[in-house]
Amino acid sequence: MTKSIPPLYALRAFEAAARYCSFTQAANELSLTQSAISRHIRTLEDILGYNLFERNGPKLTLTDQGKTLAQELKLGFAIIERACLLFRDNPNTIRLKVPSTLTARWLLKAVNIFKKEYPTYPVQLSSIWMDIDTVDFYSEPYDCAILLTDGNFGPSYNCFKLFDEWLIPICSPSYHPQEKKLTINDLDQLELLHPSFDRRDWKRWLNRLNLLDKVDIRRGQVFDTLDQGISAALQGIGISTNDLMLVSQELFQQHLYLPFPKAVSTGDGYYMVWPKGNPKEKALCLLKDFLINELPPLYTEGVTFFELS
Repeated sequence: MTKSIPPLYALRAFEAAARYCSFTQAANELSLTQSAISRHIRTLEDILGYNLFERNGPKLTLTDQGKTLAQELKLGFAIIERACLLFRDNPNTIRLKVPSTLTARWLLKAVNIFKKEYPTYPVQLSSIWMDIDTVDFYSEPYDCAILLTDGNFGPSYNCFKLFDEWLIPICSPSYHPQEKKLTINDLDQLELLHPSFDRRDWKRWLNRLNLLDKVDIRRGQVFDTLDQGISAALQGIGISTNDLMLVSQELFQQHLYLPFPKAVSTGDGYYMVWPKGNPKEKALCLLKDFLINELPPLYTEGVTFFELS
């Protein structure tokens, strides 16, 4: 494989020159002469068999091949730089990617407790909005991630379930009095809150209970995150579907109410995952075990649970 890779110095010279479209500025950044940059790029063009720049007097313009190579090298050098940062910063630092709602509802508090109990393993938590939870450990600067998924990551990864996702409708007691029992027919008269743009949570809840044809889920307000759906429900704006674990605290405190106490399994759950062979394996296992022990209690009073059919 190494025989097919051009010299690193030539690739680095080209990447810098492509960013600036200037040999002079690339030379200043890399502490080289302009002629050295030009020489390295000619070497690279000879190896690849393509012109990478169009030269019109002093003006440089990337060719189509140059644009393609520059784009790929930008990613490649970013990965190399992030890998080197591991040795400049605390080698025990755990870089964790997490969906934003999980951070707000539970994880931030749990991680702060972990930091106090295990100060030699600092956690660098990145709370990211993701419509569909994903991670690419080869292009993203993370050691591990907690994602809402089915847990099928393949044999190259360590994967541990923290808790299952159970969808259930929620609303504020002020939105609908608890003493008046609702039926599914009432949903057409109530404001639906959708915590995802594709309305998938209401769709999955209704479909599992064979009620999808009885409710028009095109109605209602649409939000970006589960946390926004929870906030809107707490304010008495309408009825949202949400993850039972993530709203259990508000249910115990009676800040939220279950108008239809039927929890539906989606088959997904929140999993902690990292590539096998990670040199921080000990720290990652320690964090995983700690988080499992820090899970909040699940609200189950009066709730009927429906597994996947």
